[in-house]
Amino acid sequence: MTDVSLILQSNAGSVNILKNISLKIEQGESIGLVGPSGSGKSSLLMVMGGLEKASAGKVQVLGNDFGRMSEDDLARFRRAHMGIVFQSFHLIPTMTALENIASPLELAGARDAMQRAERELEAVGLAHRAEHYPAQMSGGEQQRTALARAAVTRPDILLADEPTGNLDAQTGDATVDLLFGLRDKYGSTLILVTHALDLAAHCDRIIQLRDGEVMTAHGAVT
Repeated sequence: MTDVSLILQSNAGSVNILKNISLKIEQGESIGLVGPSGSGKSSLLMVMGGLEKASAGKVQVLGNDFGRMSEDDLARFRRAHMGIVFQSFHLIPTMTALENIASPLELAGARDAMQRAERELEAVGLAHRAEHYPAQMSGGEQQRTALARAAVTRPDILLADEPTGNLDAQTGDATVDLLFGLRDKYGSTLILVTHALDLAAHCDRIIQLRDGEVMTAHGAVT
């Protein structure tokens, strides 16, 4: 991305969320986005995922210029190339764990969606929870289900927004191991938003944000 800014409207007027951010992230690299609350970490992740359109600048991902793509084009791109994990899981409450994981494959028209979902559910250690609904699972189990759903399409890019924020320390550590294991398994680029520096330290690079701007962290910002 080059000179990317994000300006949103509020009752108090325009708010500069991101300010002239330029970043280059290589395929297969893992990036930790850190910074205090309100620094723009999650907003930057949303822009990277095409979930929020930049107000200025250029966002180019896998050779595609997000600024030239419609909402439908962006949705199709995410379905084909991205897996996204949110802090609050965003599982569909009326679907079982297996159905949640299979849903992106079914949307893509995959005939073997359930079989692939079963394998991914087993990979995160939840084969015994296949027929359980989100409300019947613990927070850690829901997060593992969300990770499996993000990974089942074998995405080129994994985006994770505070994936351990709602979990206890032990469950959070297990989730981190799974997340990086999935990255290694599929060779995905991983972009991780976190408040936890020890979690970010697992990444190849740490990028620190403050007040919507990139700050040098560990001398590893480009």
